[in-house]
Amino acid sequence: MTSKSRFALLAIDQGTTSTRAILFSETGELLSVRQKTLALLCPRKGWVEQQPETIWNDTLQVSRAVIEDAQQQGLTIAAIGIANQRETTLIWDRKTGQPVYNAIVWQDRRTADDCVKLENAGYGSSITEKTGLLIDPYFSATKIAWILDHVPDARSRAESGDLAFGTIDSFLLWRLTGGKVHATDMTNASRTMLYDITHQRWDNDLIRLFNIPAALLPDVKANVADFGQTLPDLLGAAYTIGGMAGDQHAALIGQACFESGMIKATYGTGCFALMNIGSDFKTSRNKLITTIGYCINADTHYAFEGSIFNAGTVIQWLRDNLGLLADAPQSEAITLSVPDNNEVYFVPAFTGLGAPYWQPQARAAITGLSRESHRAHIVRAALEAQGYQSRDLIDVMMADCDSESWLQKNGVLRIDGGMAGNTFVCQFLADMIDRVVEVPAVMESTAWGAAALAGLQSNIFMDLADISGNWSCARRYEPVMDASERQALYAGWKDAVKRVLK
Repeated sequence: MTSKSRFALLAIDQGTTSTRAILFSETGELLSVRQKTLALLCPRKGWVEQQPETIWNDTLQVSRAVIEDAQQQGLTIAAIGIANQRETTLIWDRKTGQPVYNAIVWQDRRTADDCVKLENAGYGSSITEKTGLLIDPYFSATKIAWILDHVPDARSRAESGDLAFGTIDSFLLWRLTGGKVHATDMTNASRTMLYDITHQRWDNDLIRLFNIPAALLPDVKANVADFGQTLPDLLGAAYTIGGMAGDQHAALIGQACFESGMIKATYGTGCFALMNIGSDFKTSRNKLITTIGYCINADTHYAFEGSIFNAGTVIQWLRDNLGLLADAPQSEAITLSVPDNNEVYFVPAFTGLGAPYWQPQARAAITGLSRESHRAHIVRAALEAQGYQSRDLIDVMMADCDSESWLQKNGVLRIDGGMAGNTFVCQFLADMIDRVVEVPAVMESTAWGAAALAGLQSNIFMDLADISGNWSCARRYEPVMDASERQALYAGWKDAVKRVLK
Protein backbone atom coordinates (compact mmCIF):
# COMPACT_ATOMS: atom_id res chain seq x y z
CA MET A 1 0.00 0.00 0.00
CA THR A 2 1.42 3.39 -0.96
CA SER A 3 0.51 6.97 -0.18
CA LYS A 4 -0.48 9.59 -2.76
CA SER A 5 1.84 12.02 -0.98
CA ARG A 6 5.58 11.67 -0.71
CA PHE A 7 5.32 12.79 2.91
CA ALA A 8 4.51 10.54 5.87
CA LEU A 9 4.29 10.89 9.63
CA LEU A 10 5.93 8.55 12.12
CA ALA A 11 4.26 7.82 15.46
CA ILE A 12 6.06 6.16 18.34
CA ASP A 13 3.39 4.61 20.55
CA GLN A 14 5.03 3.38 23.73
CA GLY A 15 2.33 1.53 25.65
CA THR A 16 2.09 -0.59 28.77
CA THR A 17 2.30 -3.95 27.04
CA SER A 18 4.01 -3.08 23.76
CA THR A 19 6.13 -0.55 21.93
CA ARG A 20 5.10 0.28 18.40
CA ALA A 21 6.16 2.50 15.53
CA ILE A 22 3.50 3.30 12.94
CA LEU A 23 3.86 5.13 9.65
CA PHE A 24 0.85 7.14 8.48
CA SER A 25 -0.04 9.03 5.35
CA GLU A 26 -1.43 12.51 5.83
CA THR A 27 -4.97 11.09 5.64
CA GLY A 28 -4.40 8.54 8.39
CA GLU A 29 -3.75 5.62 6.07
CA LEU A 30 -1.61 3.08 7.89
CA LEU A 31 1.47 2.43 5.76
CA SER A 32 3.66 0.39 8.07
CA VAL A 33 3.64 -0.89 11.64
CA ARG A 34 6.21 -2.64 13.79
CA GLN A 35 5.61 -3.87 17.34
CA LYS A 36 7.54 -5.38 20.22
CA THR A 37 5.77 -6.93 23.21
CA LEU A 38 6.82 -5.48 26.56
CA ALA A 39 6.91 -7.51 29.75
CA LEU A 40 5.59 -6.34 33.10
CA LEU A 41 7.59 -7.23 36.20
CA CYS A 42 5.77 -7.84 39.47
CA PRO A 43 8.51 -8.28 42.11
CA ARG A 44 6.02 -7.99 45.00
CA LYS A 45 2.28 -7.94 45.46
CA GLY A 46 0.95 -4.67 44.10
CA TRP A 47 4.27 -3.68 42.51
CA VAL A 48 4.47 -3.29 38.71
CA GLU A 49 7.72 -2.38 36.96
CA GLN A 50 9.38 -2.40 33.54
CA GLN A 51 12.97 -2.42 32.35
CA PRO A 52 13.86 1.00 30.88
CA GLU A 53 16.56 -0.32 28.58
CA THR A 54 14.11 -2.77 27.06
CA ILE A 55 11.71 0.11 26.36
CA TRP A 56 14.52 2.10 24.75
CA ASN A 57 15.92 -0.75 22.65
CA ASP A 58 12.45 -1.75 21.47
CA THR A 59 11.73 1.85 20.50
CA LEU A 60 14.88 2.01 18.40
CA GLN A 61 14.21 -1.35 16.76
CA VAL A 62 10.62 -0.67 15.71
CA SER A 63 11.37 2.90 14.62
CA ARG A 64 14.31 1.85 12.45
CA ALA A 65 12.21 -0.85 10.80
CA VAL A 66 9.40 1.57 9.94
CA ILE A 67 11.84 4.18 8.66
CA GLU A 68 13.32 1.54 6.36
CA ASP A 69 9.80 0.77 5.11
CA ALA A 70 9.27 4.46 4.41
CA GLN A 71 12.47 4.64 2.42
CA GLN A 72 11.50 1.59 0.38
CA GLN A 73 8.19 3.29 -0.45
CA GLY A 74 9.93 6.49 -1.47
CA LEU A 75 8.42 8.47 1.40
CA THR A 76 9.88 11.36 3.36
CA ILE A 77 9.09 11.46 7.05
CA ALA A 78 7.91 14.98 7.81
CA ALA A 79 8.06 14.65 11.61
CA ILE A 80 7.77 12.26 14.55
CA GLY A 81 5.04 12.22 17.18
CA ILE A 82 5.31 10.39 20.51
CA ALA A 83 2.49 8.93 22.59
CA ASN A 84 3.20 7.10 25.82
CA GLN A 85 1.79 5.23 28.78
CA ARG A 86 1.20 7.95 31.33
CA GLU A 87 2.29 8.29 34.98
CA THR A 88 4.92 5.55 34.59
CA THR A 89 7.92 7.02 36.37
CA LEU A 90 11.64 7.03 35.61
CA ILE A 91 14.63 8.77 37.16
CA TRP A 92 17.97 8.71 35.36
CA ASP A 93 21.51 10.08 35.58
CA ARG A 94 21.92 13.27 33.53
CA LYS A 95 25.51 12.42 32.54
CA THR A 96 25.14 8.77 31.62
CA GLY A 97 21.44 8.58 30.82
CA GLN A 98 21.23 5.42 32.94
CA PRO A 99 18.09 4.92 35.07
CA VAL A 100 18.69 4.57 38.80
CA TYR A 101 15.75 2.13 39.14
CA ASN A 102 13.26 0.30 36.97
CA ALA A 103 10.33 2.23 35.54
CA ILE A 104 7.50 2.17 38.09
CA VAL A 105 4.37 1.55 36.05
CA TRP A 106 1.13 3.51 36.46
CA GLN A 107 -0.59 0.34 37.74
CA ASP A 108 1.83 0.08 40.68
CA ARG A 109 0.22 0.32 44.15
CA ARG A 110 3.28 0.39 46.43
CA THR A 111 2.58 3.93 47.64
CA ALA A 112 -1.08 3.34 48.55
CA ASP A 113 -0.42 3.80 52.28
CA ASP A 114 1.42 7.08 51.62
CA CYS A 115 -1.60 8.33 49.69
CA VAL A 116 -3.95 7.43 52.53
CA LYS A 117 -1.78 9.43 54.93
CA LEU A 118 -1.90 12.46 52.64
CA GLU A 119 -5.66 12.17 52.33
CA ASN A 120 -6.11 11.82 56.07
CA ALA A 121 -3.87 14.87 56.60
CA GLY A 122 -6.37 16.93 54.61
CA TYR A 123 -4.43 17.60 51.42
CA GLY A 124 -7.05 16.15 49.05
CA SER A 125 -9.01 19.30 48.21
CA SER A 126 -5.97 21.52 47.68
CA ILE A 127 -4.35 18.95 45.38
CA THR A 128 -7.55 18.64 43.35
CA GLU A 129 -7.94 22.40 43.05
CA LYS A 130 -4.48 22.70 41.50
CA THR A 131 -3.99 19.46 39.61
CA GLY A 132 -7.53 18.22 38.94
CA LEU A 133 -6.45 14.86 40.37
CA LEU A 134 -7.41 12.76 43.35
CA ILE A 135 -4.70 11.49 45.67
CA ASP A 136 -3.82 8.04 44.38
CA PRO A 137 -0.68 5.92 43.81
CA TYR A 138 -1.68 5.91 40.12
CA PHE A 139 -0.03 9.30 39.62
CA SER A 140 3.70 10.02 39.48
CA ALA A 141 4.46 12.13 42.57
CA THR A 142 4.53 9.40 45.20
CA LYS A 143 6.43 7.12 42.79
CA ILE A 144 9.15 9.77 42.43
CA ALA A 145 9.36 10.15 46.21
CA TRP A 146 9.58 6.37 46.65
CA ILE A 147 12.57 6.10 44.30
CA LEU A 148 14.34 9.00 46.03
CA ASP A 149 13.77 7.42 49.44
CA HIS A 150 14.62 3.81 48.57
CA VAL A 151 17.48 3.97 46.05
CA PRO A 152 20.84 4.61 47.78
CA ASP A 153 22.11 8.18 47.25
CA ALA A 154 19.22 9.01 44.91
CA ARG A 155 17.92 11.90 46.98
CA SER A 156 21.32 13.54 47.45
CA ARG A 157 22.11 13.14 43.74
CA ALA A 158 18.72 14.64 42.85
CA GLU A 159 19.27 17.60 45.14
CA SER A 160 22.65 18.27 43.52
CA GLY A 161 21.07 18.29 40.07
CA ASP A 162 22.66 15.06 38.84
CA LEU A 163 19.37 13.22 38.17
CA ALA A 164 16.38 13.80 35.92
CA PHE A 165 12.77 12.67 36.27
CA GLY A 166 10.46 11.93 33.41
CA THR A 167 7.51 9.92 32.26
CA ILE A 168 8.26 7.63 29.33
CA ASP A 169 7.84 10.38 26.73
CA SER A 170 10.47 12.48 28.48
CA PHE A 171 12.87 9.55 28.80
CA LEU A 172 12.56 8.69 25.10
CA LEU A 173 12.96 12.33 24.12
CA TRP A 174 16.12 12.58 26.23
CA ARG A 175 17.60 9.52 24.60
CA LEU A 176 16.51 10.39 21.04
CA THR A 177 18.05 13.87 21.30
CA GLY A 178 21.24 12.61 22.90
CA GLY A 179 20.44 14.24 26.23
CA LYS A 180 19.98 17.69 24.69
CA VAL A 181 16.30 18.01 25.60
CA HIS A 182 14.76 17.31 28.99
CA ALA A 183 11.11 18.12 28.40
CA THR A 184 7.60 16.79 28.54
CA ASP A 185 4.23 18.03 27.32
CA MET A 186 1.33 19.49 29.28
CA THR A 187 -0.80 16.35 29.18
CA ASN A 188 1.90 14.18 30.73
CA ALA A 189 2.82 16.91 33.22
CA SER A 190 -0.82 17.07 34.28
CA ARG A 191 -0.60 13.42 35.41
CA THR A 192 2.23 13.86 37.89
CA MET A 193 0.25 15.47 40.78
CA LEU A 194 2.91 18.20 40.77
CA TYR A 195 1.62 20.41 37.94
CA ASP A 196 -0.85 23.25 38.38
CA ILE A 197 -3.10 22.82 35.34
CA THR A 198 -4.86 26.16 35.80
CA HIS A 199 -1.65 28.25 35.83
CA GLN A 200 0.20 25.66 33.71
CA ARG A 201 3.37 25.42 35.76
CA TRP A 202 5.08 23.16 38.27
CA ASP A 203 3.65 24.01 41.67
CA ASN A 204 6.17 24.87 44.38
CA ASP A 205 3.82 23.96 47.23
CA LEU A 206 3.26 20.47 45.82
CA ILE A 207 6.96 20.03 45.13
CA ARG A 208 7.60 20.77 48.83
CA LEU A 209 4.73 18.56 49.98
CA PHE A 210 6.10 15.52 48.17
CA ASN A 211 9.70 16.50 49.01
CA ILE A 212 10.86 16.38 45.41
CA PRO A 213 13.81 18.52 44.28
CA ALA A 214 12.69 20.93 41.56
CA ALA A 215 15.92 20.25 39.66
CA LEU A 216 14.55 16.82 38.75
CA LEU A 217 11.64 18.16 36.70
CA PRO A 218 11.54 18.59 32.91
CA ASP A 219 10.54 21.67 30.94
CA VAL A 220 6.88 21.60 29.90
CA LYS A 221 5.77 22.36 26.34
CA ALA A 222 2.46 22.44 24.47
CA ASN A 223 1.47 19.30 22.57
CA VAL A 224 2.56 20.82 19.27
CA ALA A 225 6.11 22.15 19.56
CA ASP A 226 9.66 21.70 18.36
CA PHE A 227 10.78 19.09 20.89
CA GLY A 228 14.18 18.74 19.24
CA GLN A 229 15.77 16.51 16.66
CA THR A 230 16.86 12.91 16.77
CA LEU A 231 20.55 12.14 16.63
CA PRO A 232 21.33 11.06 13.05
CA ASP A 233 23.22 7.96 14.17
CA LEU A 234 20.14 6.65 16.03
CA LEU A 235 17.51 6.66 13.27
CA GLY A 236 19.60 7.47 10.20
CA ALA A 237 18.67 11.15 10.00
CA ALA A 238 17.85 14.17 12.15
CA TYR A 239 14.07 13.96 12.35
CA THR A 240 12.09 16.68 14.13
CA ILE A 241 9.96 15.50 17.04
CA GLY A 242 6.96 17.77 16.56
CA GLY A 243 4.28 16.41 18.86
CA MET A 244 3.95 14.59 22.17
CA ALA A 245 0.97 13.56 24.28
CA GLY A 246 -0.01 10.98 26.85
CA ASP A 247 -1.65 8.05 25.11
CA GLN A 248 -5.22 8.84 26.17
CA HIS A 249 -4.90 12.48 25.17
CA ALA A 250 -3.42 11.44 21.83
CA ALA A 251 -6.47 9.20 21.33
CA LEU A 252 -8.76 12.16 22.12
CA ILE A 253 -7.04 14.00 19.27
CA GLY A 254 -7.01 10.95 16.99
CA GLN A 255 -10.75 10.56 17.54
CA ALA A 256 -11.21 14.26 16.64
CA CYS A 257 -13.00 15.03 19.91
CA PHE A 258 -12.49 18.76 19.61
CA GLU A 259 -15.97 19.92 20.63
CA SER A 260 -17.01 20.31 24.26
CA GLY A 261 -18.89 17.20 25.36
CA MET A 262 -17.31 14.84 22.82
CA ILE A 263 -16.07 11.68 24.47
CA LYS A 264 -13.80 8.80 23.56
CA ALA A 265 -12.95 5.59 25.41
CA THR A 266 -9.85 3.53 24.73
CA TYR A 267 -9.92 -0.16 25.63
CA GLY A 268 -6.34 -1.30 25.97
CA THR A 269 -4.52 -2.53 29.07
CA GLY A 270 -6.99 -0.39 31.00
CA CYS A 271 -9.95 1.63 29.80
CA PHE A 272 -9.81 5.40 29.84
CA ALA A 273 -12.72 7.63 28.90
CA LEU A 274 -12.00 11.31 28.26
CA MET A 275 -14.63 13.96 27.66
CA ASN A 276 -13.64 17.33 26.26
CA ILE A 277 -15.06 19.97 28.64
CA GLY A 278 -13.74 23.03 26.81
CA SER A 279 -11.31 25.77 27.75
CA ASP A 280 -12.50 26.34 31.34
CA PHE A 281 -11.12 24.30 34.22
CA LYS A 282 -13.86 22.48 36.17
CA THR A 283 -13.81 19.89 38.91
CA SER A 284 -16.06 16.86 38.91
CA ARG A 285 -18.77 16.34 41.49
CA ASN A 286 -18.53 12.57 40.99
CA LYS A 287 -14.88 11.57 41.51
CA LEU A 288 -13.78 12.00 37.93
CA ILE A 289 -10.43 13.67 37.52
CA THR A 290 -9.84 16.81 35.48
CA THR A 291 -6.86 16.78 33.17
CA ILE A 292 -5.43 18.85 30.35
CA GLY A 293 -6.97 17.31 27.23
CA TYR A 294 -4.55 19.07 24.89
CA CYS A 295 -2.82 22.40 24.35
CA ILE A 296 -2.34 23.47 20.74
CA ASN A 297 -1.30 26.98 19.69
CA ALA A 298 -1.79 28.25 23.26
CA ASP A 299 -5.39 26.96 23.22
CA THR A 300 -5.85 24.64 26.18
CA HIS A 301 -8.82 22.29 26.42
CA TYR A 302 -9.55 20.40 29.61
CA ALA A 303 -11.14 16.98 29.95
CA PHE A 304 -12.95 14.91 32.52
CA GLU A 305 -11.42 11.47 32.73
CA GLY A 306 -12.62 8.19 34.10
CA SER A 307 -9.85 5.63 34.60
CA ILE A 308 -10.45 1.88 34.63
CA PHE A 309 -7.21 0.18 35.57
CA ASN A 310 -7.91 -3.26 34.09
CA ALA A 311 -9.59 -3.98 30.75
CA GLY A 312 -7.43 -5.94 28.33
CA THR A 313 -5.41 -7.26 31.26
CA VAL A 314 -8.44 -9.34 32.23
CA ILE A 315 -8.28 -11.25 28.96
CA GLN A 316 -4.51 -11.65 29.32
CA TRP A 317 -5.04 -13.03 32.82
CA LEU A 318 -7.60 -15.56 31.63
CA ARG A 319 -5.21 -16.63 28.90
CA ASP A 320 -1.86 -16.60 30.70
CA ASN A 321 -2.73 -17.29 34.34
CA LEU A 322 -5.74 -19.60 34.07
CA GLY A 323 -5.28 -21.06 30.59
CA LEU A 324 -8.96 -20.51 29.73
CA LEU A 325 -8.10 -18.99 26.34
CA ALA A 326 -5.66 -19.89 23.61
CA ASP A 327 -5.61 -16.28 22.44
CA ALA A 328 -7.55 -13.06 23.00
CA PRO A 329 -9.79 -13.27 19.88
CA GLN A 330 -11.10 -16.65 21.10
CA SER A 331 -12.86 -14.86 23.96
CA GLU A 332 -15.69 -13.69 21.71
CA ALA A 333 -16.58 -17.17 20.39
CA ILE A 334 -16.45 -18.66 23.89
CA THR A 335 -18.68 -15.87 25.21
CA LEU A 336 -21.27 -16.42 22.50
CA SER A 337 -21.41 -20.14 23.26
CA VAL A 338 -23.65 -19.36 26.28
CA PRO A 339 -26.84 -17.29 26.26
CA ASP A 340 -26.05 -15.25 29.38
CA ASN A 341 -23.63 -14.89 32.27
CA ASN A 342 -25.54 -17.31 34.56
CA GLU A 343 -25.30 -14.58 37.25
CA VAL A 344 -21.48 -14.68 37.19
CA TYR A 345 -19.74 -11.31 37.56
CA PHE A 346 -16.04 -10.52 37.22
CA VAL A 347 -14.75 -7.44 39.03
CA PRO A 348 -11.23 -6.99 37.58
CA ALA A 349 -9.66 -5.02 40.43
CA PHE A 350 -6.24 -6.61 40.04
CA THR A 351 -4.57 -3.29 40.84
CA GLY A 352 -7.41 -1.63 42.70
CA LEU A 353 -10.48 0.16 41.40
CA GLY A 354 -10.24 3.49 39.61
CA ALA A 355 -13.09 5.89 38.86
CA PRO A 356 -15.59 6.42 40.29
CA TYR A 357 -14.62 4.27 43.31
CA TRP A 358 -10.92 5.10 43.81
CA GLN A 359 -10.18 2.10 45.99
CA PRO A 360 -6.48 1.21 45.54
CA GLN A 361 -6.75 -1.61 48.10
CA ALA A 362 -9.64 -3.39 46.34
CA ARG A 363 -8.84 -6.74 44.76
CA ALA A 364 -10.37 -8.71 41.91
CA ALA A 365 -13.23 -11.14 42.45
CA ILE A 366 -15.45 -13.51 40.49
CA THR A 367 -18.87 -13.75 42.12
CA GLY A 368 -22.01 -15.79 41.58
CA LEU A 369 -20.31 -19.11 40.84
CA SER A 370 -22.46 -22.21 41.08
CA ARG A 371 -22.30 -25.86 40.04
CA GLU A 372 -23.59 -24.85 36.59
CA SER A 373 -20.81 -22.30 36.07
CA HIS A 374 -18.07 -23.14 33.61
CA ARG A 375 -15.37 -21.54 31.50
CA ALA A 376 -17.67 -19.70 29.12
CA HIS A 377 -19.52 -17.94 31.94
CA ILE A 378 -16.27 -16.65 33.42
CA VAL A 379 -15.02 -15.47 30.02
CA ARG A 380 -18.36 -13.81 29.30
CA ALA A 381 -18.30 -12.11 32.70
CA ALA A 382 -14.84 -10.73 31.90
CA LEU A 383 -16.07 -9.20 28.64
CA GLU A 384 -19.28 -7.90 30.18
CA ALA A 385 -17.21 -6.17 32.87
CA GLN A 386 -16.06 -3.71 30.20
CA GLY A 387 -19.65 -2.61 29.65
CA TYR A 388 -20.42 -2.33 33.36
CA GLN A 389 -17.25 -0.40 34.15
CA SER A 390 -17.93 1.91 31.22
CA ARG A 391 -21.44 2.60 32.42
CA ASP A 392 -19.98 3.53 35.81
CA LEU A 393 -18.00 6.22 34.00
CA ILE A 394 -20.58 7.40 31.48
CA ASP A 395 -23.27 7.81 34.15
CA VAL A 396 -21.10 10.14 36.23
CA MET A 397 -19.87 11.99 33.15
CA MET A 398 -23.46 12.65 32.17
CA ALA A 399 -24.16 13.93 35.67
CA ASP A 400 -21.15 16.26 35.49
CA CYS A 401 -21.49 17.62 31.97
CA ASP A 402 -23.46 20.56 30.59
CA SER A 403 -26.99 19.67 29.46
CA GLU A 404 -26.22 21.36 26.12
CA SER A 405 -23.01 19.43 25.52
CA TRP A 406 -22.28 17.30 22.50
CA LEU A 407 -22.61 14.13 24.58
CA GLN A 408 -26.06 15.10 25.80
CA LYS A 409 -27.29 16.14 22.37
CA ASN A 410 -25.74 13.37 20.27
CA GLY A 411 -25.44 10.47 22.71
CA VAL A 412 -22.45 8.92 20.93
CA LEU A 413 -19.34 7.30 22.39
CA ARG A 414 -16.31 6.89 20.13
CA ILE A 415 -14.13 3.95 21.09
CA ASP A 416 -10.79 2.47 20.07
CA GLY A 417 -8.14 0.08 21.37
CA GLY A 418 -7.75 -3.66 21.03
CA MET A 419 -11.10 -4.60 22.56
CA ALA A 420 -12.92 -2.33 20.08
CA GLY A 421 -12.33 -5.12 17.59
CA ASN A 422 -14.53 -7.47 19.66
CA THR A 423 -18.10 -7.31 18.31
CA PHE A 424 -19.64 -8.69 21.50
CA VAL A 425 -17.88 -6.09 23.65
CA CYS A 426 -19.00 -3.25 21.36
CA GLN A 427 -22.64 -4.33 21.28
CA PHE A 428 -22.79 -5.05 25.02
CA LEU A 429 -21.21 -1.66 25.66
CA ALA A 430 -23.87 0.09 23.54
CA ASP A 431 -26.58 -1.87 25.36
CA MET A 432 -25.24 -1.15 28.83
CA ILE A 433 -24.68 2.61 28.38
CA ASP A 434 -27.84 2.88 26.22
CA ARG A 435 -26.03 5.00 23.65
CA VAL A 436 -24.58 4.64 20.17
CA VAL A 437 -21.00 3.35 20.00
CA GLU A 438 -18.84 4.29 17.03
CA VAL A 439 -15.61 2.61 15.98
CA PRO A 440 -13.39 4.70 13.68
CA ALA A 441 -11.92 3.70 10.34
CA VAL A 442 -8.47 4.52 11.76
CA MET A 443 -8.40 2.14 14.70
CA GLU A 444 -4.94 3.26 15.78
CA SER A 445 -6.35 6.41 17.36
CA THR A 446 -3.55 6.91 19.87
CA ALA A 447 -0.76 6.63 17.32
CA TRP A 448 -2.73 8.66 14.77
CA GLY A 449 -3.26 11.41 17.35
CA ALA A 450 0.50 11.60 17.99
CA ALA A 451 1.15 11.65 14.25
CA ALA A 452 -1.47 14.36 13.76
CA LEU A 453 0.25 16.55 16.37
CA ALA A 454 3.52 16.16 14.48
CA GLY A 455 1.60 16.94 11.30
CA LEU A 456 0.44 20.25 12.76
CA GLN A 457 3.98 21.18 13.74
CA SER A 458 5.33 20.33 10.26
CA ASN A 459 2.44 22.10 8.45
CA ILE A 460 1.10 18.89 6.95
CA PHE A 461 -2.10 20.02 8.69
CA MET A 462 -3.12 23.65 9.01
CA ASP A 463 -5.60 23.29 11.88
CA LEU A 464 -7.80 20.90 13.84
CA ALA A 465 -10.40 20.93 11.07
CA ASP A 466 -7.88 19.13 8.86
CA ILE A 467 -7.65 16.36 11.45
CA SER A 468 -11.43 16.19 11.91
CA GLY A 469 -11.86 15.88 8.16
CA ASN A 470 -9.91 12.64 8.19
CA TRP A 471 -12.12 10.99 10.84
CA SER A 472 -14.77 8.54 9.65
CA CYS A 473 -16.88 5.84 11.27
CA ALA A 474 -16.23 2.23 10.27
CA ARG A 475 -18.77 0.47 12.55
CA ARG A 476 -21.74 1.75 14.51
CA TYR A 477 -23.57 -0.11 17.29
CA GLU A 478 -27.07 0.85 18.37
CA PRO A 479 -28.45 -0.25 21.78
CA VAL A 480 -31.00 -3.06 21.47
CA MET A 481 -31.27 -4.45 25.01
CA ASP A 482 -34.54 -4.14 26.90
CA ALA A 483 -34.36 -1.55 29.68
CA SER A 484 -35.43 -4.00 32.39
CA GLU A 485 -32.70 -6.48 31.39
CA ARG A 486 -30.14 -3.67 31.34
CA GLN A 487 -31.04 -2.57 34.84
CA ALA A 488 -31.09 -6.10 36.23
CA LEU A 489 -27.63 -6.88 34.85
CA TYR A 490 -26.20 -3.60 36.11
CA ALA A 491 -27.70 -4.11 39.56
CA GLY A 492 -25.86 -7.45 39.71
CA TRP A 493 -22.64 -5.67 38.84
CA LYS A 494 -23.09 -3.06 41.55
CA ASP A 495 -23.67 -5.82 44.09
CA ALA A 496 -20.48 -7.57 42.96
CA VAL A 497 -18.48 -4.35 43.30
CA LYS A 498 -19.70 -3.86 46.86
CA ARG A 499 -18.09 -7.16 47.77
CA VAL A 500 -14.61 -5.95 46.87
CA LEU A 501 -14.76 -2.42 48.30
CA LYS A 502 -12.68 -1.92 51.42
